[in-house]
Amino acid sequence: MDRFHELSAFIAVVEAGGFSAAARSTGESQSAISKAIGSLEQRLGVALFNRSTRSVTLTDQGQRYYDRTKPLIDEMDEADSELSSSTFEILGSIRIAAPSTFGRLHVLPLIPELLERHPGLQVDLVLSDFMRDMVQDRIDLGIRVGPVSEPDAVVKRVTTTPLVCVGSRRYFDRHGIPETPAELVDHNCLLYSGLTESAAAWPFVGPEGRFTVTVRGTLSSNSVETIRAGVLTGVGIGLFTRASLSDELRHPDVISILDEFVSDVRDISLVWPKRRFVPARVRRATEFFAAALPGRL
Repeated sequence: MDRFHELSAFIAVVEAGGFSAAARSTGESQSAISKAIGSLEQRLGVALFNRSTRSVTLTDQGQRYYDRTKPLIDEMDEADSELSSSTFEILGSIRIAAPSTFGRLHVLPLIPELLERHPGLQVDLVLSDFMRDMVQDRIDLGIRVGPVSEPDAVVKRVTTTPLVCVGSRRYFDRHGIPETPAELVDHNCLLYSGLTESAAAWPFVGPEGRFTVTVRGTLSSNSVETIRAGVLTGVGIGLFTRASLSDELRHPDVISILDEFVSDVRDISLVWPKRRFVPARVRRATEFFAAALPGRL
């Protein structure tokens, strides 16, 4: 059997989530798809899928094979597109992951311009404060605020955003405004972290250099949106990246405090999973966001 047909069937089953769905997406019969996968597994000498009556999932060997072969198929598709289009139109889907608040405020507003420039693109925008596994979740481009922990990732830092400590006028009318970081221990500080965290070390700088203050509060969350809402409704004080607050810093009820003690910044980076080939559509989207994001922050 044609090895390219086997590989195409394999990719179709992975991305469609099953044999019957792959048959519908490719226009082939389910028996032809099954025969191609069986021939591929026999040739490789491994099982690529775990099959049950309810689901089809990749085995560990199947996941590794997909991670290696999918970029090759992408590259071949784009080589075909380049030769068949005089304008080298960028075609296909791209899955972009970004933190929820940052993505809503700064990535989503740029999507219309990206699609206007490249109408052949199909964007799947994943907004989540949960750190995505780029390979497992098939992320083509990650937009990160803060450090990037993947050792094999390709990282392009495009700009930075400073930290800012804020609270609402409603909160400060009741509890007073802290004049030094040390006074935060007597305030309700809202923590962006794991839901089980009850304390955090906030970074500051003073005449003697950098230091941290361990703060506590009655609300913690792994969602920036939750902490922002808590600050705006007067629950307590929050430490954010400036990019996460956007218009709130111009709101008459929001007060920035301890500015002379806050100097840390967080990198904003574009991240690719490590691949031998990076599709042209991913490169174009990366170039677009690298140019557009700094102007918004």
